[in-house]
Amino acid sequence: MIGDPPPETPATGPGSDTTQPENHAPSPNPDLPPSPGDPHMSETEAVSSHGHGKEGFMALVVGSIGVVFGDIGTSPLYAMREALFHTREGTSAELAVKGVISLVFWALIMVVTVKYVIFLMKADNKGEGGTLALMALTQKALGKYSPTVFFLGICGAALFYGDGIITPAVSVLGAVEGLKDAPGIGGQVHHLIVPISAVILVGLFMVQSKGTAKVAGFFGPVMVLWFLVLGGLGLFHIFDQPGILVALMPQYGIKFLLANGFTGFVILGSVFLAVTGAEALYADMGHFGKKPIQYAWLFFALPCLTLNYLGQGALTLADPSARENPFWRMVPEVAYWPIFILATMATVIASQAVITGAFSITQQAVQLGLLPRIDIKRTSETQAGQIFVPQINTLLMIGVLVLLFAFRSTDRLTSMYGIAVTGAMLVDTLLAYVFLRHVWKWKRWQAWLLLIPLGALDLVFFGSNLLKIPQGAWLPLMLGGVLILIMLTWATGTKTLTEKSKRDSVALLDLVDMLGKRPPHRAAGTAIFLTSDADSAPVALMHNLKHNKVLHEKNIILTVKTIGVPRVPEDKRVTIEIINDDFKKVTLSYGFMESPNLPRALGLCRKLGLKFDIMATSFFVGKRSVVPSANSGMPLWQDKLFIFLMKNATNPTEFFHIPPGRVVELGTQVTV
Repeated sequence: MIGDPPPETPATGPGSDTTQPENHAPSPNPDLPPSPGDPHMSETEAVSSHGHGKEGFMALVVGSIGVVFGDIGTSPLYAMREALFHTREGTSAELAVKGVISLVFWALIMVVTVKYVIFLMKADNKGEGGTLALMALTQKALGKYSPTVFFLGICGAALFYGDGIITPAVSVLGAVEGLKDAPGIGGQVHHLIVPISAVILVGLFMVQSKGTAKVAGFFGPVMVLWFLVLGGLGLFHIFDQPGILVALMPQYGIKFLLANGFTGFVILGSVFLAVTGAEALYADMGHFGKKPIQYAWLFFALPCLTLNYLGQGALTLADPSARENPFWRMVPEVAYWPIFILATMATVIASQAVITGAFSITQQAVQLGLLPRIDIKRTSETQAGQIFVPQINTLLMIGVLVLLFAFRSTDRLTSMYGIAVTGAMLVDTLLAYVFLRHVWKWKRWQAWLLLIPLGALDLVFFGSNLLKIPQGAWLPLMLGGVLILIMLTWATGTKTLTEKSKRDSVALLDLVDMLGKRPPHRAAGTAIFLTSDADSAPVALMHNLKHNKVLHEKNIILTVKTIGVPRVPEDKRVTIEIINDDFKKVTLSYGFMESPNLPRALGLCRKLGLKFDIMATSFFVGKRSVVPSANSGMPLWQDKLFIFLMKNATNPTEFFHIPPGRVVELGTQVTV
């Protein structure tokens, strides 16, 4: 067995202490640090100060354009083309073009601007956004464990990965497909489009381990230039047919949907391609703050996108043949290659944003107890968000390349694109209802008044994307379903294992009293026992007493807790409780966007008067060998899945950055 269950016990996990809403479900292994929240730490104390006041506001605006708007900024490469392709035969060209532009524009207004920029960005968890941050916040606001909120959070996280493997493939391929219309060589390089895309994507995944801190500074300026090109091309071609401006009126979208009947409902799935990436505005809020993202969208990204779609529409009305690839037909021959290179860079940046998002959500899921321990490496000592997750990077690369070579064109890839994003957006809306009712204390009718229209829009887009299932949309749904199963299995298994361990454990205070009456042989030095339940005697301690018959001079019962805030300041990281001269309890608190580092945190103990040499200290870790049982907890097949996840979890020594030469593992066997 590679490792025991990790220290995950989510603020939202099953088994939370209902009297302490910040607490998480117990860890699957009471002899590894857990993640229940600290009932003695207030929200205000727990949240770290990671504001953005020191950086220039415009620098944050530019930075947000580089990271947040990559996906939505590359949608003009294919969204208009796909929507026009599905238009019913017999619909007038003018109505088709104006109708699609009207639908795209109002989707940008309602989904991105109203739902995310104006409303959801106010529903932040100490400055952080995203489905898991919203889940942790609403769970804490409820004051008790809610299976519904927990399940919604799992669904949102799983669906993110579902479309996460599609975005890099469709974005990069959409740019490289511009070679089809390249002046002079368009018909000669068709067979090279997929290999070129594959080389770009493999290169992107290969550099992830080096970190993106050095190149991230270029993302903003490149994407600013990209959006200016989008707006400039659109503005230039609007004069081909100035009447296109009336397409911004909503009635054209309504007329178009009515004229196309059921086909209009299908077209909404393609229209939705224009707003994929909207959830990134919310998820990446913690990196840049609300105001920079809101300003960047309202006064820069939205106008540039609107101009570009209007320009594509005007060109298509003036030249109907342009509907085959309206974006690249807008590009003048003299500027083709510079714009092609810029488009490729923009799609790589969009892909990078998705990869970084996958790393971030994985870290949150591990900390909140939704996934086993995973090796998370920091690529920057100064920027908190710069992390690298090797397993996720490899799985994403394999998934993206399989999709690329299996589907080979954006026409086919877009047929599966969007369904997982619409599902994640629907989850955000449902969680927002709990937020409005229990955090903002809105009345039921007030919450319904806001969320029913937004929820209805989500359901329409979700229903439209469901029609893509026969064309390939089943793949992201299947991937999301597998991840939901894994997360539920892990959460249920850890709860079952913890409850069983707790029943068999001895209260720590009872053990201390017994040792006081019958003192064992004492060994020099300090022993640290990692445990998830600080009130029970760690199994490693019991085995050390039973088999080695010794007790160290100093014994520290160490617990790691994850609380429902993004980050915990260093001065609130450590709390110490003295039991007697022989035993002390140390609790380390982390936010759900942090990775535990025990040596660094224990170094803070010196300031609190607890001094010891970490290189002369022994870390005792309880190691549990789990055996499946058909009559205990989950079905037998799920027990085996849980055991498989445990065996492949990262070793606690690596996960907590403990010096490997100082670790002693003592194990036992338990059934689930």
